[in-house]
Amino acid sequence: LSDECACVHSDMADCSSADTNSNDFGASDANDVEKVDFKLIYKKKTYDVSFPLDQRVSKLKEHVFTLCDIPPAMMKLMYKGMLKDDSTLRDVKITNGAKVMVVGSTIQDVLTVAPPLLEPTKPPSSSPGPTTEPLSQQKEHKKVVERGVPEDAMPGIVGVKERLPAQPLSGMINKHGGKVRLTFKLEDDQVWLSTKERTEKIMMGSIRSVVSEPIKGHENYHMLAFQLGTTELSRYWIYWVPAQYVDAIKDTILGKWQY
Repeated sequence: LSDECACVHSDMADCSSADTNSNDFGASDANDVEKVDFKLIYKKKTYDVSFPLDQRVSKLKEHVFTLCDIPPAMMKLMYKGMLKDDSTLRDVKITNGAKVMVVGSTIQDVLTVAPPLLEPTKPPSSSPGPTTEPLSQQKEHKKVVERGVPEDAMPGIVGVKERLPAQPLSGMINKHGGKVRLTFKLEDDQVWLSTKERTEKIMMGSIRSVVSEPIKGHENYHMLAFQLGTTELSRYWIYWVPAQYVDAIKDTILGKWQY
């Protein structure tokens, strides 16, 4: 009997040891995430990145945002073609040492579409008042409006709502007096903001809000802004937008009932 007990005790110890080894292996396997080491290239900068192979491209874009300050909605990643958001890094066959190109504009790039840098927008006053001063009469906007209606401005009509025309909206200016043209690329979900110097292709989904107000004394035209970031400082102002197209611009970018 003594020999049998000793045998049973030995068998139990072996089983306990086997269970412990099995649990250790499982924990190690759970923490073993396969990663790939590659390089991100944006403009003249190179970033070394180590990222899980089975993560989606959309998650990689969120990581790139922390490095390059390009909103994911305004970013493209290129590796043997453009990478789709719902693909994993394994799907697109990114390997160790690969070079992934980053294409896109930072929020600051868009705001500086015409030099010099935009002047900060005056924050709204928190103190109550009997009336609100029209935007077009505030100092920073008044000096732009006082230049008068541009000679090539498209005709503005009060009390009428029209669809966006087939051709780009032109004859408008920005805060520096530079000519501005808006082209709506619905098939790409983009609005192209063009000046003499450059064209910025902005994803409509990255525009957080569109604000507008009639220009005092010229109510057939509006001043309108695209807000690209979280604060009013990220608003890009455009002046002499024909009044009949303002609602169509908002509907196209934000969707109806979203403003």
